[in-house]
Amino acid sequence: MRSKHLIGRRAPQDRLRKLLESKKSEFLAVYGRRRVGKTFLIKEFFEYQFDFFISGLANATTEQQLFNFDSEMNRQSPLFFDKPSANWLEAFQRIRSYLEDKKKDGKLVIFIDELPWMQTHGSDFLMALEHFWNAWATHRQDVLLIVCGSAASWMLTEVINSTGGLHNRVTAQMKIEPFTLSEAEELLQSNNCQLDRYQITQLYMCMGGIPYYLSAVEPGRSAAQTIQSLFFEKSGLLRNEFHNLYRALFKRHEVYENVVEAISSKTYGMSRSEIIKVSGIQSGGTLSKVLEDLEESGFITSYPSLDRKQKNTLYRLSDYFTAFYFHFLQEPQSTDWLQLIDQPSHRAWQGFTFEQICLDHVPQIKKALGISGIQAEHAAWRGTMEGKGAQIDLLIDRRDHVITVCECKYHLDTFSITKEYADQLRAKISTFKEISKTRKAVHFTFVSTYGLHRNTYSNLLVQSEVTMDDLFVGI
Repeated sequence: MRSKHLIGRRAPQDRLRKLLESKKSEFLAVYGRRRVGKTFLIKEFFEYQFDFFISGLANATTEQQLFNFDSEMNRQSPLFFDKPSANWLEAFQRIRSYLEDKKKDGKLVIFIDELPWMQTHGSDFLMALEHFWNAWATHRQDVLLIVCGSAASWMLTEVINSTGGLHNRVTAQMKIEPFTLSEAEELLQSNNCQLDRYQITQLYMCMGGIPYYLSAVEPGRSAAQTIQSLFFEKSGLLRNEFHNLYRALFKRHEVYENVVEAISSKTYGMSRSEIIKVSGIQSGGTLSKVLEDLEESGFITSYPSLDRKQKNTLYRLSDYFTAFYFHFLQEPQSTDWLQLIDQPSHRAWQGFTFEQICLDHVPQIKKALGISGIQAEHAAWRGTMEGKGAQIDLLIDRRDHVITVCECKYHLDTFSITKEYADQLRAKISTFKEISKTRKAVHFTFVSTYGLHRNTYSNLLVQSEVTMDDLFVGI
């Protein structure tokens, strides 16, 4: 089974098919960033046909959640109940009564969407869910229970890594990731948006691989026109998305917004101590929880240092939309995107955002370099020696005793390495070798939009090239 309407998502679809074909009941927890397409994936795969489906209500009381449940039960089942569900234990008993009488070949598929919203203060929802699974579903072989939520940290703490009644009960988990450039291109083409890869990359810099955002791109518009319409017009779909996004995911959203704003102020990322200094949040459990939540939700990425010391771990803002917001929307210099394009700050933003794209497409870079089969870890890197700092856009630390150092450049045309720039690159590599004390061979790779204009400096310095087209390869 594979949906004709789904773009990409081949691995998740294969996983769902295997769960359907398994010889025991399965409990699948699905999570991922808001707007990433979790619900769409599940609904499309099952062709909108479930034995029971319910979605939690945002900011609702227990009574309202139960009323919603009763309404769905009345609509989806032939059973009649003469009074409302008094609590979630009774509600899940009604699901059980309904499904026990249902005749079906294959698995009974129950889909509970927006699960975190259903666990209201003081309710017995999680207890009832635990009882439903432990006392009934696990004693059968034909149940597939799917729970889904955007609050990734809640899903991990309360369901996947639960220490209560659901401890070790989840049989499968699935994190839905944003689209790659290849999948973004496929989605845009399916919507008849004929854009070249340079313009698709521009859109990706603002939206990332979030299907909901990419689906708003209208055919016949350039990337610049689309960005102006969605972000800067008063009625733009994404004009107020930032606050809606964080408020929907985090109860103390101001704290989370404070941390991502702090991290956004440094393009190469921040250490924990730097985050404390800039954000004003004290070190301890609160900050650890916030960083963990933000990373699980896909807003930041942590990159361990080569020395593996926790204090040297870098936290980098990896959500493209959030980074775009802080650079151009929080305190807009202009509401005309075409005017902003000519500003030096825009060119700088393009440069480091292209670096983030490279960090998010390491499998494609490895494939282009012919090292896909070699185990490796990757990170952005920075270091200081004798008062001089050095930063590396991307390094790939390989198990074959080689470190691939990547320099990433977003440029409108082929890029020429000058003598001055070549000297800077040599100094950067030398500083890296000195600080890291690595004994591995260091190979230098240049990643750019349209490749290098070959000259003496590039011939002496660059051992391999990767272009924008290589980043669009499907993996």
